[in-house]
Order: sequence, then C-alpha cells, then structure tokens
Amino acid sequence: MKVRIGDGATDDEASAIAAALARRFEDDVEVYVGGADEPAAVGEPSTVPAEAPEPEREPTEREEALWAEIDEILEGGPEKYRERLSEQGKLFVRDRIDLWFGEDGFLFEDGRFAEFDADDRLPADGLITGAADFEGRKVHFMANDFTVKAGSMAEKGVEKFLRMQQRALKTGRPVLYLMDSSGGRIDQQTGFFANREGIGKYYYNHSMLSGRVPQICVLYGPCIAGAAYTPVFADFTIMVRGMSAMAIASPRMVQMVTGEDIEMEDLGGPDVHMQHSGSADLIADDEEHARELVARLVSYLPDSSDEAPPRADPRPPAKSPQGIDAIVPSEPNRGYDMREIVDRVVDGDSFFELRPDYGAEILTGYARIDGRPVGIVANQPAQRAGAIFPDAAEKAAEFIWKSDAFNVPLLYLTDTPGFMAGSQVEKEGILEMGKKMIYATSSATVPKQCVVVRKAYGAGIYAMSGPAYDPESTIALPSGEIAIMGPEAAINAVYANKLAAIDDDEERAEMERELREEYRRDIDVHRMASETVIDEIVPPSTLREELVQRFAFYETVEKDLPDKKHGTII
Repeated sequence: MKVRIGDGATDDEASAIAAALARRFEDDVEVYVGGADEPAAVGEPSTVPAEAPEPEREPTEREEALWAEIDEILEGGPEKYRERLSEQGKLFVRDRIDLWFGEDGFLFEDGRFAEFDADDRLPADGLITGAADFEGRKVHFMANDFTVKAGSMAEKGVEKFLRMQQRALKTGRPVLYLMDSSGGRIDQQTGFFANREGIGKYYYNHSMLSGRVPQICVLYGPCIAGAAYTPVFADFTIMVRGMSAMAIASPRMVQMVTGEDIEMEDLGGPDVHMQHSGSADLIADDEEHARELVARLVSYLPDSSDEAPPRADPRPPAKSPQGIDAIVPSEPNRGYDMREIVDRVVDGDSFFELRPDYGAEILTGYARIDGRPVGIVANQPAQRAGAIFPDAAEKAAEFIWKSDAFNVPLLYLTDTPGFMAGSQVEKEGILEMGKKMIYATSSATVPKQCVVVRKAYGAGIYAMSGPAYDPESTIALPSGEIAIMGPEAAINAVYANKLAAIDDDEERAEMERELREEYRRDIDVHRMASETVIDEIVPPSTLREELVQRFAFYETVEKDLPDKKHGTII
C-alpha cells in the first residue's frame, strides 16, 4: 500500500503513519512526503510493535463488599428456621424461586436491600419481588421468606408488594404469588396497616388487576388473616397438601374468640377449601407438582385481557368420537360421566379441570379443540343427576366470568334437570347463586357454543347459554330434550287430579305412560329443530368436527355490552 502525505510532514510523522496503517490493515505501507519519489517511511505488520494491552481491571473492594452483603441477604433468616423448613418438607424461598424459574429464567429482583440497616436482621424484609421467565412468559412474582419473621408482612415488604402489583398494571403481564406468610407483623403495624399505601392497598390493587392480567397464587404454608386474602383475590389458587392452609384467624385466635378448639388442617386446610369453601382451585401433592399445575394452567391463558389465548398444535381426542352416542343413556334419569363426552370432543389429554370437588354437579375446566383453548362448563349427570346446586352455580359463574375476562371461548355441554329445589338449597341461596350464573352467561362476550346433550329442563337451559343467551350456535344430539320440566313432574303438575280419579291401577299406569310419551314428543329436539328453536341436530360421532368448525368460524366475533358503568349483580 502506498500513501502520500503533505510536504510539511517530518520523518517521525511519516513513520508513525506508516506503522499505524500497517498495523490497521495488516499490510506493508510506504509513506511518501510531498512529491518525493522515495518513501520517507515503510511500515510492515511483522515489524510494527503492537500496542500494549490495557491491564485487566478487577472488581474493587467496594464491589466485593457489596457482593458480601448480597450473599448475606440471600441466606435469608436464621439457620434454625431454615432447618425447620426441611423438616416440614418445604423449600427455602430462594430454592423455591430456583425451582420455578431456574438460573436462566430469573431476570431480576427488586428491593433486595429492604431493611438492610434495621436493628434486627430482616433480609429483604422477608419478601422477595421481581420478574422472571416462566414457561415462555415474562411474569411478575412475589415470594415470602418464612425464615424471616414467619414470612410476616411489614412496611418495607408491603411497599415492595405494592410496587410489583402497580408495575403489573403497567406491563400487562401475569402475576405469580408464592405465599407463605403468617400475616401482618403486629408489633410494627403503625408503619403499614391502615396507611394509604399500606397493606390494605394490596386488595385494592388485586381488584384493579382482576380481569386485566391472570393472578395465580400458590400456598406453601398457613396463611392467616391479611395473608389469606391474596389467595382468594387471585384468579386461581393452588394449595399444597400437608403444608398449606388459609383462614381468617389462627386456631389460637379462633379458640379465644369462639371457644372452638380446632386444628389448622380442619380450620383451613386444602380439603376444607377444595370441598367446602371453594377457595382452592387445585391441590398439589408437593412443591414440584404445584409448579407443574401452574405451568399447565398458564398454557390456556393470555398474558392479559388485550390478547387472545395461545394456540397449540392440534391433537386428536383421547377417545374416538364414534362412541359418544353409546355413552348417553336413553333413559333421561340414568346417570353417566360427562367426562366421557369431554374426552371424545377435546384434543387428547387437554382437559384441565378446576375445582373438581366443589359443586361437582358441574364440571369446569380448560381444554383445546383443534389447538384452540376453550373453557368448558358441563353438567355432570353422575353427580346428583346433574341438578344445579348453589355451590355448582357459584363455581360455574366465577369460571365463566374469568374465562370471558381472558378471551377464552366457552363450550356448554348441557344435561340437567335444572336448578335444585327444596328448603335447604333455598337457605343456601339457590336463587342468588343461580342469578349469578345466568348473569355471567348473559354478560360473556366471548364466542359461546351450547350443546344439548340430553336434558335441558327449567332455568338450566338459561344458565347453560341456551338460545336466548346469545350463543353463536345451539346444537343438539338426538338424545336432547328441552322443556320447562321433565315428563314425570309435568304430568304430575298438569294431570294429577285426572289420574287420581282413575281407580284401576293398570289403567292409571297406561294413562301415565301415554301422557309421558306425548309430552316427550313435544320436548324432543326434533320438534325444537323443526321450530328453529335450536340451530341443528348433529350425529354424535360428528360433534367434535362440528365444534372445530364452529369455534374456528366464530373466533373473531366481538360482542358489545350496553353502555353503562357496570352491572349490579355480583
């Protein structure tokens, strides 16, 4: 390479230029000054000395001191409390976070130095908040450290919790609550209890996040008083058998207030909340199982109400749709397991049932049909003939409401004699709970498909999104019947006196049979299809494909509710 520079350059300048260019381009360089015929300097890569590398800079003592402080915080509370965790079969909170997110999934932590200068040692003030990657999703999370004051909540921890919630409102990303807290730190309550930005703001923020992003809570210990509200405000709550509980007050407080002597397990253990209160959606066997359940749950949900649920690759059903008609008994009062129908309609192994032991007369859960997430609301004839009791109506209403909030289409599989009657269910609020189920169905704006599998009696057809409730389709199997009430009840209501006047038992029985058959012809779905009450009667073996096509066709449907502040039915 030849380079010519101005007349005024000195030999030293020419040499410096030659050396620099030779080093830069790794080639021989001749530098000519002015109009000279001979080079003033020559640079060769092999002869040009390399620039001395900058010395490696090491962390300073200041940074090393910071790392030491961080390491101490990461150790959590006293060692004796960590030892107790292992005795209880529980993970230390930092190990739990590692189980959930791994080293690569943990993104960052906020407020690690909370209460760093406290007189009492309170690492992170017993609460860890941050962000992580979970199953391909970016999420906010919080986790109590039970080794620090039994995971209790105080001023700095409360501040961290509130910031995490408020940031979730901005980002529109899901929130995971990994709860193991004994409640508020009573000896410090002046710093957080009733403040405008105190612990009470938790539940305000829960309410603002409700329906905006999925809120999922896992309980790892006895969460008492204020700590018990986060699980019930969350959209989905998983309890871990053998270690978790939640209650408005501890057994000791219950004994003081009421005189009742009761163990924590009986007061607020997993079975109590799965079978009786309905506050638990699922029970995990252990910590690993809890993570697996949440991983499966989020696969059906979007990050926020602004998004559609994530699709998966389609899979054939676990059992052949050819067997659907054989499952449904011809006798309307004979029970069967509706899960047998579900397994033949949805993608294989995709049905994820929620609250299975609460209000068992209705099945609620998520599944996929041709890869599309759907929320299933199905009467369960194997339980109390599929009659809708108050707890089942409540469960269905809440599930419909959540599914609609997160844009998950709904599939109703109807086989019910209607809402249960009797003095006990009236005391339990059958009208109130039934109202909520009908309201949720009425207000849902996602695409809905109603399938009349067999019985659709009374207000049951309303609650199950029958023709009057704006489903995209109402279709029926040939076993379907739609009526105010079943044949036996109807004949007794209308013809009781006429039948009682017949003295001959055989003649009376024959009259009853004829009346039942006549009534059944009137309520048969063929009559309903003839009068266009329903859209179609489909061969049972084609039900899955029918639903595949209908959910695909209507997936872009958008419905508007009347312009108002909000409804008054909660």
